Amino acid sequence: MEHFYDAIDLLKGMISIPSVSREEKQVADFLQAQWMRAGWMVNRLGNNLWMSAGSDAAKPVLLLNSHIDTVRPVSGWTRDAFTPSEPENDMLCGLGSNDAGASVVSLYEAFTILSRREQPYNLVFLASAEEEISGRNGVESVLPLLPGISFAVVGEPTGMQPAVAEKGLMVLDCTVTGRAGHAARNEGINAISLAIRDVEWFNRYRFPDESQLSGPVKMSVTQIQAGTQHNVIPDRCTFVVDVRSNEFYSNSELLRQIRERVGCDVTPRSTRLNSSRTDPEHPFVRRAVMMGRQPFGSPTLSDQALMPFASVKIGPGDSSRSHSADEYIRPSEIREAIDAYVMLLDGLEITPP
Repeated sequence: MEHFYDAIDLLKGMISIPSVSREEKQVADFLQAQWMRAGWMVNRLGNNLWMSAGSDAAKPVLLLNSHIDTVRPVSGWTRDAFTPSEPENDMLCGLGSNDAGASVVSLYEAFTILSRREQPYNLVFLASAEEEISGRNGVESVLPLLPGISFAVVGEPTGMQPAVAEKGLMVLDCTVTGRAGHAARNEGINAISLAIRDVEWFNRYRFPDESQLSGPVKMSVTQIQAGTQHNVIPDRCTFVVDVRSNEFYSNSELLRQIRERVGCDVTPRSTRLNSSRTDPEHPFVRRAVMMGRQPFGSPTLSDQALMPFASVKIGPGDSSRSHSADEYIRPSEIREAIDAYVMLLDGLEITPP
């Protein structure tokens, strides 16, 4: 029970400190001080914090990771987003309580418990920044400084069910060029009319390889802009496409195929956020199934997309509460998460990379 109460106190401290992406310094300072006071040697790069337990070079490395940043408060909050409520009626409200403060504190407490026992792996706990914006100064900046990782547990609100696959993300800026003319005469080439063909293709096309866990590749046209005034044929139309990849296609491969099939100019904002999938026979997944957990594929993005090694996303809370007004976590979910993490990881045999 001591670990549970410590986790609740730590989470309330996190909630009370605004920690929007790229503005995590104060909450990182707070956590670093708390963990150093507990006796840990805390490494820091920017606003990322990590600690290690075990240094046997013959053992594989297991990473526990979650993020300390939040989105900005949305409209509709009925209370101060940065004042944690008392955990009455099994609800603790506050921005970042569910996504992903509960995972941070639960993984930390599991880390302290596991580190006191002999394990067949070396353990690293990483509280990272900039996850909500997939920033380059988050987990991606720290991974090169860590020993070679064999497996990672990524804390995100999944109801403590293991997400063994996760869709990737690629955002495309598309441009169609026509020729301007007067709308009253038969002049010009309407860029909107040209763009409609490609927009329809994005809406209609289905990539053939579909995942049992993640489903098909999903493409959504989410923004469009054209024209300067009502009587001028537009010579330029731009639109944005949100592409969610499954594990059968890298973002680079999807980009190649898309460019072959459309007439517009296609520019990706990034191709680095690829999909991921962990073998259902992985020891962690098998243990999770034995404990009655149900593996699934997640449609939402996390720092898993930046991890070039096996990983599973699992944490307390519910994804539907994330980024919403009056976000909350149930303290009972944190208690369950600490116990479940320890049961899932204690003595787990994993293979070195």
